[in-house]
Amino acid sequence: MKRLIVTILTLCMVVQFGFTQDKLGQSGAQFLSVASDAWGGGMAEAMTVIEMNSASLMFNPAGMARMDVTVDVMASQNRWIADITHNLFTAAISPMDGKYGVIGASLMSVDYGEMQGTMVWDNDRGYIDTEIITPSAYAVGFGYAKALSDKFSVGGQIKYIGLDYARSVYPNEDEEADTVKSHIAFANAFDFGTLFRTGWHSLAFGMSMRNFSDQVKIEEESFQLPLTFSLGIGMDVFDLFRDRMGNQKLQVGVDALHYRSHPEQIKIGFEYRPVDMLALRSGFYTSADENTDSFDENDLTFGVGIQQFGLVFDYAYTPKGVWNEVHRVSARFSF
Repeated sequence: MKRLIVTILTLCMVVQFGFTQDKLGQSGAQFLSVASDAWGGGMAEAMTVIEMNSASLMFNPAGMARMDVTVDVMASQNRWIADITHNLFTAAISPMDGKYGVIGASLMSVDYGEMQGTMVWDNDRGYIDTEIITPSAYAVGFGYAKALSDKFSVGGQIKYIGLDYARSVYPNEDEEADTVKSHIAFANAFDFGTLFRTGWHSLAFGMSMRNFSDQVKIEEESFQLPLTFSLGIGMDVFDLFRDRMGNQKLQVGVDALHYRSHPEQIKIGFEYRPVDMLALRSGFYTSADENTDSFDENDLTFGVGIQQFGLVFDYAYTPKGVWNEVHRVSARFSF
């Protein structure tokens, strides 16, 4: 078991150093970097060590390895910037109390709204309007996670991604009819994560790699998916004062993230549970590079969760500077 754990951690580090070259502004399918889940949104997405059942597929697949229910489902909607809507659904099943691991699935779809299509034309503006276009994207994933020991767990997810950037109309001087091209692409991606419970109170460490894939090509242009590496640490700090805090909980998570297409970030999230049925959340983002702070529109995040009888409702609010605010709503059910 120790050799297996060392091998997995070594592989993660080799992949990280071998494939993390910066390509700022050159990655596509950026919707894969957006967290749609309201639980994570309320904690500034600092979720690498948070065990979220099926929703862990969006942050660290290893987080669903110790799912203490048989079935868990989650549906979420994220009203993103520029009237973009993200819809997310995840589900997981733990047969035989997780003896053979946990199986999960995810579906994310993105509606970019309506846009006015144009075509090059010989007039004062240089173009004319064509039709209203509706670009979209989706990602379907299948994951698996297993606790290899009472402290160490691993998980992974394979995703099939579809990109539909609508179609373009090109004038054709040689023929009477214009040329119409549809811009569609497909790709496969892989997520992987580990989670280690130290055994000292609830302190845990985690690591995840998301959106590892080959290049994607549309027409003559190729681009890479937004590969992301995260290292996280977290614990319920009230464990240090359990005799005085009773059943109250204060979960703190800190993630350090390295992106292929974005400057590094530190994310810090908090979740306070005065009672089991209520969760109050907050968090904030920081940039690891002080020279990029002025370009980051992230700010404080806020969230709330209410649960009863296996049903949970979560809401998150995120200010986005010039982009106004982002609202996320999630509902999850488990039994």
